[in-house]
Amino acid sequence: MELKKASIEQDVAIWKRVATDLEKPTKQRRIVNLSKIDRYCKDDETIVVPGKVLSMGDLKKKATIAAYNFSGNAMDKIKEAGGKAISIQELLKKNPKGNKVRILG
Repeated sequence: MELKKASIEQDVAIWKRVATDLEKPTKQRRIVNLSKIDRYCKDDETIVVPGKVLSMGDLKKKATIAAYNFSGNAMDKIKEAGGKAISIQELLKKNPKGNKVRILG
């Protein structure tokens, strides 16, 4: 997988952790609501969810959220709050070192 390769090349543990979580069966992947992201993230922070982001709750903080999958309403709410919803692969390309990225879920 691309994440493990990046982990080895860049010597960054976060991508290996995300890759390990994504290798689990679909039923064991993390599911995170926007209310939890809003509770634990700070403004302008980058969050990785190795699973699905659901739209339950509100997001009041401007954050970049990378996830394996988003519900349609969750993407809309993230954009309304001024944040970005991107794929984990996009985040890997933008930030191969994984600087200032937090896993949530």
